[in-house]
Amino acid sequence: MWITLKLLYLPTAAAASAAAICLDHQLDVQTEARAAGILTEYHDARGQHRHVPVEVLERVIAALPTPGPDAAAPIVLRTDAEVANFSLGLGAEQRWGVSEGDRCMAQGCGPIRGLQLRIGVFRLDVDPSDSLRVSRTIVVAPAMAFQGEFDRVWVLAVQLYSLRSDSNWGIGDFSDLQRLIEVTLPLGCAGIGLNPLHALFDDEPANCSPYAPNSRLFLNPVYIDVVAIPEFAGADRELRESVDREKERELIDYEVVWRNKLRALRHAYENFAAHGTSRRSEAFEAFRRERGSLLMRYSCFETLRKQFRMPWWEWPQQYRQPDDAVIQEFRSGDLRADMEFVEYLQWNAHTQLQACTDLAAEGGMKVGLYLDVAVGVRADGFDAWLEQQAISRDLSVGAPPDLLNVAGQDWGLSGFNGSGLSARRFEPFRAMIAASARYAGAIRLDHVLGLGRLYLVPSGFSPKDGAYVQMPLDALLGVAALESRSSRCIIVGEDLGTVPDGFREKLSEWGIWSYKVMMFEREWDGAFKSPDQYPPQSLVTFNTHDLPPYAGWRDGHDLRVKREIGVDPGESDDERRQAIGALAAALSKGGLEGRDFPAVVEALGRAGSRILSVSLDDIVGVVEQINVPGTVDIHPNWRRRLDKPIASLDALARLGQVAVVLQRRKGA
Repeated sequence: MWITLKLLYLPTAAAASAAAICLDHQLDVQTEARAAGILTEYHDARGQHRHVPVEVLERVIAALPTPGPDAAAPIVLRTDAEVANFSLGLGAEQRWGVSEGDRCMAQGCGPIRGLQLRIGVFRLDVDPSDSLRVSRTIVVAPAMAFQGEFDRVWVLAVQLYSLRSDSNWGIGDFSDLQRLIEVTLPLGCAGIGLNPLHALFDDEPANCSPYAPNSRLFLNPVYIDVVAIPEFAGADRELRESVDREKERELIDYEVVWRNKLRALRHAYENFAAHGTSRRSEAFEAFRRERGSLLMRYSCFETLRKQFRMPWWEWPQQYRQPDDAVIQEFRSGDLRADMEFVEYLQWNAHTQLQACTDLAAEGGMKVGLYLDVAVGVRADGFDAWLEQQAISRDLSVGAPPDLLNVAGQDWGLSGFNGSGLSARRFEPFRAMIAASARYAGAIRLDHVLGLGRLYLVPSGFSPKDGAYVQMPLDALLGVAALESRSSRCIIVGEDLGTVPDGFREKLSEWGIWSYKVMMFEREWDGAFKSPDQYPPQSLVTFNTHDLPPYAGWRDGHDLRVKREIGVDPGESDDERRQAIGALAAALSKGGLEGRDFPAVVEALGRAGSRILSVSLDDIVGVVEQINVPGTVDIHPNWRRRLDKPIASLDALARLGQVAVVLQRRKGA
């Protein structure tokens, strides 16, 4: 009996010891996670309390950069003036220095009292001893982001690729955008809203989502109007016939479009390299000087990517990180022309897009271009290679399970991390904003909630098994306000979904506008909110690219399509009928008898929002949804063309009808 008891006791003691070790390990991991800004628990959309599994925490910790000497929280100063006074209590023997880039702004020993710093981002180094140096980032920001200089205006939202014209090569291009500006200027339109124009993978044309970019710092060359390039010598019969055949398709065939354009663009580059005029050559060199090492790094990355045909982390060791000395050596080799071709494409894309910006400004458009900025980038793309400290390639941005997406969401994109951004003085974030703001009077930051916290899913894990990682919100908002003022560009934050308490108020304090979608602006009983409930510092629209157009919504077409392809529509037919009835009641309450889209536009026109965005798809009566979230191949996302050219009489008549309604909008 004694032996039996002993045999029973030993495993029990071992199990208890193992459990204690396991608990200690779990507590250690949770402590480490909290120190890294990872939330170990959160409340989901149903209000349920969720604990993040320890193995998820371990993977997230491992994927984030190890905190360095500048891990301390950044210091954020806001000022209504051009300068701010900075003070910091330090020991009498502590040496310090404040620098901006490579330039020392001030240095001394002991407490810092009333040091004047102009608006910008600075580095504070404190040396309490010879063996330890502590660095912190100082963000001196304007009190508010740029707010625009107009009362209430409207902009026309389009998917650039969808535009039809007699001159384009099967996809809307920058010349089509110029023509659209010319058409809408007399109608009182204040700007053109566009899908993201970020660079994608041009050798993977079928991966056409503008929200899954290679780089948010460069442009997608597919939008170049080849014919408008001076070095283009004309298309031969075979090429012209290929272009014409593709344009007859209902859906855009990106592979054919890009193959045709690439062939013509290469010929144009060869003509430029051999016979380019001095004026064009000087302009190209000026562009390369302005973009500096960033452009050279991008052209090197694109050339290497097409040589190795594998993710950058599997390249030969010397190319796995951007090294300017290695890049210069690579550029002097046999592939110099390939690098220069990439730069030539970016130069022409920039030149043509800048012409659109200039045309809008010259015509008096109060907003000009309104551009979308994606929430993340592909892990195997340029930005992730360039900013390996600030972008975590082993973590994917997504969302936890909610009422409509019970499995959670994994968007397949890599996002910024707070510690890496802080170590880089937030330059990657600022550069991302500047890349779009240089062309725009307003930009929209997709999933702006990510400035406060990002839901990250480790590689190989289910979207249910992610964790929230806190971001340095005040510092990011300060940098956003700084760049917004510098570029004179309004920043709209896409703040849809479950928003933490106080978050919208924080954005408003910094002058970041809210994004109001009428389809979602409902009371608890389903009634649509009245126009006076929309705040002035917001952009209002009826729908988004991830929602059905008005005609399809009223008809329930989107519900039928989703069921046919096996996607939960998240709404029943009865619920849709109730929503349509609620909209009719709201229109009637406002004294509007019609139920067509112009009636909806007139209702939206009464909102207090300073910018109203009207979709061209809604104006011309498109039924199909631009993008069905959660689908890739089973629905033709990002591939639909408009039925008719914008210059057609029918399209112009409908646009004019809506414009007449909008003329009643104060300030338009």
